[in-house]
Amino acid sequence: MATLKSFNPATGEVVGEVNITPASEVDDIVARARIAQPAWAARGAASRAELLASAADVIMERSKQLGVLLTKEMGKPVREAIGEVRSCGGDEMRRELDSIVAALEPEVLENEHTRSTIYHDAYGVCAAITPWNFPFAMPHWMVLPALMAGNAVVLKPSEETPLIAQAYADILNQVLPADVLQVVHGADEQGKALVNADVNMIAFTGSREAGKHILGAASQQLKRVILELGGKDPLIVLGDADVDAAAKFAARNSFRNAGQVCVSTERIYVDDAIADTFVDKMIAETKKLTVGDGMDEATRIGPMINERQRDHVLGQVDAAVSAGAKIAHGGEGHRANFIQPTILVDVEHDMGIARDETFGPIACVTRVRSEDEAVQLANDTRFGLGAIVFGDTEHANKIARRLNAGMIAVNQAVGGVHGVPWVGSNESGYGFHSGKDGHRQFTQTRVLSTAK
Repeated sequence: MATLKSFNPATGEVVGEVNITPASEVDDIVARARIAQPAWAARGAASRAELLASAADVIMERSKQLGVLLTKEMGKPVREAIGEVRSCGGDEMRRELDSIVAALEPEVLENEHTRSTIYHDAYGVCAAITPWNFPFAMPHWMVLPALMAGNAVVLKPSEETPLIAQAYADILNQVLPADVLQVVHGADEQGKALVNADVNMIAFTGSREAGKHILGAASQQLKRVILELGGKDPLIVLGDADVDAAAKFAARNSFRNAGQVCVSTERIYVDDAIADTFVDKMIAETKKLTVGDGMDEATRIGPMINERQRDHVLGQVDAAVSAGAKIAHGGEGHRANFIQPTILVDVEHDMGIARDETFGPIACVTRVRSEDEAVQLANDTRFGLGAIVFGDTEHANKIARRLNAGMIAVNQAVGGVHGVPWVGSNESGYGFHSGKDGHRQFTQTRVLSTAK
């Protein structure tokens, strides 16, 4: 049987391998899932939660081991990798299970003549296709609510990070009935086979281009689709912002995980009056970020996932410099899959790097003469995942309400309190995850009305 090798992006060494699932077997896998699904759904949400909760402590007990595997396979600093694993286990997992149970509770509406009950039932079989940048958390984000809704799940993780996703599935499969959760390994051929198989819904996180292909294929049978796609997130730094705080945040949010985050700050619009100071302070903060192998405790920025992604990022930088942008920091010392965190200034809005997703450690700084110009440029995009404003809180809140994104934050990252959805607008999202409404995306709403 053909195997899929997983390479350490920092060293090029083989981390391990898995058997590639023949595309011809995907239909049989989905058929087994369909057979297993009714009994799983019949258990009820509370029973499913109780069963899945038994995996929460296993994830925590193995978090260091799993974090090391994640780092070797994907490259991010090991402390971040362990944190990613732990965010999916223990009390966090139990809290999420409780919130899903609450979201699935039937709702009753009634008047003098009729009692109507709104149920949130399983679709059937859910295909979950997950990316490589958060290779433990993203399967968890999709698989857990899909299973809790009573669906059977067929997971196809990224071909770049099959080992850590398989490890996640193995933990859950220690407690799940047979065939309720199955894994398909491979690349495009396996993904297309799964999308075209007899699944009821598809949950996908990845590129905008791949999402459009999935949506087109799913439309032939009107399958339910949830897509979390790319972003080109802006940061607006107003003239009344705390420049130190804004610069520190910009360095962290632009370069975390080597910029391989869907809500990385890729575009920065700074009031012209403070732009020089902001750039100087951002450079100072960026110099504190050590680039290297994620297994080194001193590392803050790991490698690109592969050579193809590295070349894409460097190609954008080269094109921008040729068009007139200047490198204020970084842009040199490239080796293997590593890219130094790079700050570009004098970036014009019509440059490719200002409009197309980079997904690498590059921050583009553009001076603006007014907040109106900043808002106009920030909104002039086909994307709309996240957006951030730094400034006096009351002033910044007013600017934030003018931004066209699914998640907007003031003086912090876009992540909100527990229970809010993870949602994009424009071409960054089609459906959404998390929170009560996000959990219900994995269910078929049914209404039963009875005469009194």
